[in-house]
Amino acid sequence: MIDRDVKQCLGQMMKGVEVVGARHDGVARAYTSHWVTQVSFEEPVVMASVSPRHDTYPLMLASGEFSVSVLAGDQVAEGQYFSYPGRRFRHIATEYIAPWPTDDEGPPIVPGSIAHLRCSILSQQTCEDHELLIARVVEVLPGRLKEPPLLYSSRLGWRIAGDRAREPGSSVRDVLLERLGDSADVGEE
Repeated sequence: MIDRDVKQCLGQMMKGVEVVGARHDGVARAYTSHWVTQVSFEEPVVMASVSPRHDTYPLMLASGEFSVSVLAGDQVAEGQYFSYPGRRFRHIATEYIAPWPTDDEGPPIVPGSIAHLRCSILSQQTCEDHELLIARVVEVLPGRLKEPPLLYSSRLGWRIAGDRAREPGSSVRDVLLERLGDSADVGEE
């Protein structure tokens, strides 16, 4: 069990919310995650963390791929639905899941999301009680790209991204580069 102080500190982290899906032999499953992240600038590679106890996990491994639907701020219902095992709800919310549009046998997606990624698994790493799947993004479906994303932290719960953190036209990087230039000029004297 995680120490209370550690859990409170980790709970401060705010992350985007995605639904990860997989399909194999006609069975489609999905789960809500806030543990999917891009891991490379040079290549379109992502990492997804999944519990091996989740019913989506064996489908991911058997198919060698998974989808990521990046949820918009107005998709809390979808995020909540897939945050529980579908069997708990007897898979009744079929409107929250659809086949990959270009391939009925591909991994499922959540309609109306900001974007969808189809990912081919490159490698797997065991990490305590979860498996980390490293995957190449092989196809994307842009959705509502201008919508603010749904966010989650265990401390604050579900949130919608919104206000800018800095003023338009203001660049911390530019200020620091100017200071660097000024300090170089001083060193030359």
